[in-house]
Amino acid sequence: VLQIVKESQQQHGLRHGDFQRYRGYCSRRLRRLRKTLNFKMGNRHKFTGKKVTEEILSDNRYLLLILMDAERAWSYAMQLKQEANTEPRKRFHLLSRLRKAVKHAEELERLCESNRVDAKTKLEAQAYMAYLTGMLRFEHQEWKAAMEAFNKCKTIYEKLANAFTEEQAVLYNQRVEEISPNIRYCAYNIGDQSAMNELMQMRLRSGGTEGLLAEKLEALITQTRAKQAATMSEVEWRGRTVPVKIDKVRIFLLGLADNEAAIAQAENEETKERLFESLLSECRDAIQAVREELKPDQKQREHSLENDSGKVSNIQYLHSYLTYIKLSTAIKRNESMAKSLQKALLQQQRSDEDGKRSPRPQDLIRLYDIILQNLVELTQLPGLEEDKNFQKEIGLKTLVYKAYRCFFIAQSYVLVKKWSEALVLYERVLKYAHEVQSGAGAHRNSLKELPDVQDLITQVNAEKYSLQAAAILDANDPHETESPSQVKDGKPLSERFETFCLDPSLVSKQVSLVHFPPGFQPIPCKPLFFDLALNHVAFPPLEDKVEQKAKSGLTGYIKGIFGFKS
Repeated sequence: VLQIVKESQQQHGLRHGDFQRYRGYCSRRLRRLRKTLNFKMGNRHKFTGKKVTEEILSDNRYLLLILMDAERAWSYAMQLKQEANTEPRKRFHLLSRLRKAVKHAEELERLCESNRVDAKTKLEAQAYMAYLTGMLRFEHQEWKAAMEAFNKCKTIYEKLANAFTEEQAVLYNQRVEEISPNIRYCAYNIGDQSAMNELMQMRLRSGGTEGLLAEKLEALITQTRAKQAATMSEVEWRGRTVPVKIDKVRIFLLGLADNEAAIAQAENEETKERLFESLLSECRDAIQAVREELKPDQKQREHSLENDSGKVSNIQYLHSYLTYIKLSTAIKRNESMAKSLQKALLQQQRSDEDGKRSPRPQDLIRLYDIILQNLVELTQLPGLEEDKNFQKEIGLKTLVYKAYRCFFIAQSYVLVKKWSEALVLYERVLKYAHEVQSGAGAHRNSLKELPDVQDLITQVNAEKYSLQAAAILDANDPHETESPSQVKDGKPLSERFETFCLDPSLVSKQVSLVHFPPGFQPIPCKPLFFDLALNHVAFPPLEDKVEQKAKSGLTGYIKGIFGFKS
């Protein structure tokens, strides 16, 4: 049973969490099975219900009919669970479909009690029924009944795993691992406080729980912090105590230490990155809640600024504190990514492996650019402009990250054999590093979390000597052939007939033979003529050539009547 279910789920949508696609597959498979077994529910005009009984269990596909019915109802319930986040009314339909799935599972278990079914299938049918029952009780928040059902399911699968070979036991052990967080969650709700710590360790170790428990566990953590937040009324930062009246901010500040501890204990980079993103998301939500409080209080804040001679209000100072946490977390995340990229860069230098895209110094430069931008934003936080110690700390951190940024810019120049530029940048790195060492003084405690500058100085000195040696060898090698990337200067073939170079692009589809379209060239314009002599010409009189106009009046009218002409 479990193998059929898992194979169907993995091949038809559940690998990507697409329950709707899997439900459609179950419906199509049910139709094919009924047609093959000639077990149709009437015709297109009339429905005639049929039930699978022990007497007709001549083919195992009859059991598959019941199993696919249960899977179809379960997948529809899981689809509705995803949609119920935005439409709460769908939760009632969800519970109805889960009850339907349990009903089909009970029928499957009853049919498997027949003598025609082997012992393994009987046990798997019982475990499947216990699993669906546990999920239904879990949704109803009947923790004790859910825990009993999950424990029964876990016990059966553990016995099956011990009874078969290791290859067959892998599937059963995976299902046991899926059930264990649900059992711990039920135990916590019943009253076992130690189960909460086990749940947190599972969440940290597995990189996040999936399926039914994911949202429940996050809601449980938020609920636990909300109970503790009721006693929290203020927070102190940089010598100033600020009252905290917003519940969302209280919950975030209470969970801050736990989140940072979880990040420090993360086993791999993927888990650490996920925890960083979760912390930043919670911080953004808390900042948004403070901003909504700031909007109606704008006039009062301006009035308090005038009375307190520039001192920001408590709500504004709390906003600065949360922004400081967000920017500091972003810096730590980017620094963690930079460390992992540095390790990959060192491994690439030791063993050049082909395949996927390898890291480059330019990737590290981009990360340090983001870090420096975050540090600039830290110096502009309201309420900290006159804090000289804070500004001094940020200045020293800026010098440290500038030194590392210059170092990797120099590394990128070394790759393209620009020796002089790389040497100048190495000198700049040493300058920044010595400024940090001379200016640290009383701020050494704040620089402990930063990368060690002394290690950078040692590495730069070693790189300088190797760079000078490489530059001398490059200058003394006259027979070195230029690579196509150095020879190619963008000129088409028609403009470099006199020079020979190996250009692979000449045999490609995008060969550059001539400039096309050709560039514009200057040509003479059509001349313009101006007739200046016309103004000085005197024309002869033409009065004698013009016909005299006939006289008008009464005399002319009479002459016209009688036909007299002048």
